[in-house]
Amino acid sequence: MITLKGAEVSAKIKEQVAADLKALGIQDQEHAPKLAIIRVGERPDDMSYERGAKKKMENFGLRVESYVFPQDISDGEFKKAFQAINQDKDVTGILLLRPLPKQICEKDIEKMIDPVKDLDGISPENIAKVFAGDENGFAPCTAEAVIQVLKANEIPITGKRVTVVGRSMVVGKPLAMLMVKENATVTICHTRTADLKGTCRNAEILVAAAGKAKMLDGGYVGQDAVVIDVGINVDENGKLCGDVDFDSIQEQAAMATPVPGGVGAVTTAVLAAHLVRAAALQR
Repeated sequence: MITLKGAEVSAKIKEQVAADLKALGIQDQEHAPKLAIIRVGERPDDMSYERGAKKKMENFGLRVESYVFPQDISDGEFKKAFQAINQDKDVTGILLLRPLPKQICEKDIEKMIDPVKDLDGISPENIAKVFAGDENGFAPCTAEAVIQVLKANEIPITGKRVTVVGRSMVVGKPLAMLMVKENATVTICHTRTADLKGTCRNAEILVAAAGKAKMLDGGYVGQDAVVIDVGINVDENGKLCGDVDFDSIQEQAAMATPVPGGVGAVTTAVLAAHLVRAAALQR
């Protein structure tokens, strides 16, 4: 089985970002587009993603600033602070770490965010563009990262049977739409899917985005399938792992992404690419 590492895909995106910055006439980090990362509370997975995103932005020659709010901030206070960041002309793009605490109405924030700064595709306008196949919007970074991994490794998507395990608006549903746009035949699976194992085994490209540690083992993978693991979980030993039991699929899968070191590295690279595109749109 071939391991599909994210670092190589990320490096290709970095080259494109450098070319795009040059085309915009930006030659130093001081004048580069700025990402605002908004985090509420101290969730370890949010903080881990934030660290990775900050490191990637700086490595790509971009500016980044974190805006951190207490877990118990009120809905009104958070909206006021969010709107100030949203309207700040120095902020080119926004990454909102979700889910937000229950007292904050997430749907209201999704409607508030400026679609041109909405790098992770959470606004109704950007979601509608993804579902309409309109490339002028921003798709969620993780969903787009899956497509980038397949394309960078020259894995054909057109005409392929693709199964996506997970139906969230963060990955599952938008990814299904991106796959359809690439002319794949897509099945979305979830907890109510009858014969989940059989449906997954029928896939030529299997994407795990269920959010459950090592949920899919070798019994779910068809012979010579390509397996893309989007999950980021912590196992019983406190180690990072995906939704796929990586060791158990070695005999069946032709190729698979590891966790860590797979799709996650590409997701933050896509975020950087979106930031530079946002800068071009705002000009």
